Amino acid sequence: MNTRHFSQLPKPYLAYPKVIQGLIFKKPKGEKVLPQVEYVVDSFKVDQKHLKAYNAVTGFKNNGYIPAIYLAVLSQSLQMHMMTQEAFPFAILGLVHIRNQVKQSRKVGLNEQLTLSCKFGELQPHDKGVQFDFITTVKVGNEVVIEGLTTYLARQKTTTKAAAKSAESKAPNYAVQAEWDISENTGRRYALTSGDFNLIHIHAITAKAFGFKQAIAHGMWSKAKALSSLTLPDAYEADVWFKLPMYLPSKVEFLTATDAKNTDFLIRNSKNQKPHVTGVVTAL
Repeated sequence: MNTRHFSQLPKPYLAYPKVIQGLIFKKPKGEKVLPQVEYVVDSFKVDQKHLKAYNAVTGFKNNGYIPAIYLAVLSQSLQMHMMTQEAFPFAILGLVHIRNQVKQSRKVGLNEQLTLSCKFGELQPHDKGVQFDFITTVKVGNEVVIEGLTTYLARQKTTTKAAAKSAESKAPNYAVQAEWDISENTGRRYALTSGDFNLIHIHAITAKAFGFKQAIAHGMWSKAKALSSLTLPDAYEADVWFKLPMYLPSKVEFLTATDAKNTDFLIRNSKNQKPHVTGVVTAL
C-alpha cells in the first residue's frame, strides 16, 4: 500500500481536466485492478464559512458540530484525485453511486484538528458490472471519530446473475413526515459547496447529453437532506441506498419508521410513489 500525504485538502476542480480526458481516451481493456494507495490529509480544521454554506443547502443547523456526512463529502475530493492521479481502471463519468454508509462514534466539534484518509476497497461482482468502495476514516489524534464507505458501480458486461431475493422482513410502517418541493437549481447550489460538478446534476441541457430528461439531484444531497431532518444520536450509523433518479425540479415525500434503535427513512416521488432514496439510521 502506497501512501500519499497532503498538507491540505486538494481542490476537486483540479481533477476535472483529467475527467474530461476520459471522454476522449478510452481505458485499456483487460483485467481491472484498483490501485493499492491511500491518500491522507495529515492535519486540518474545517472551514467554518464553507460548512455554513453546506448547511444552508442541506438543512443542517449551525450548532457547533460537524455533520458526519460533511466529512464524507470532503473525502470526495480525495476520491476524485485518486481516480485521476492513479491507474484507475474505469471511466469516471460512467460510475454510478449506489450506496453510502457513514458511522459516527461521537460528535465532532468545529475547532477539532482532524486527519482525513481515503483508500480503495476491493472489487466485487455485481449483476450489472462490478462494484467497489472508497473507505474513508476521520481521526482526532489517534481516535477514529468518523468512518465511511462510498460504493460505486462500474457498468459492464458480466456473467454474474442477480442474486435471488431472500425472504425479506416486513417492510417498515412508514409515516409521511414532510413534502418537499425540490427546486431546479438544487444541483448547482449543492455543487458549489460539494465540488461535485458532474454535468448530470447541473442543468437539463447538460443532463440530456448523458441520457437524462432533466438534471438529477446529487445522491449525497438527498442523504444529507434526510439526515438533517432527523434527530440524530451522538453516535450512529447511517446506511443509504440510492434508487431512482430525483429529477429537478421535483416534489417528493419524506417518510420515516422508528423503533427502539433504528429509524428507517424513505424519499419518494409524491406523484407516482417511486423511491429515490431508502436508508436507516442506527443508534450505536
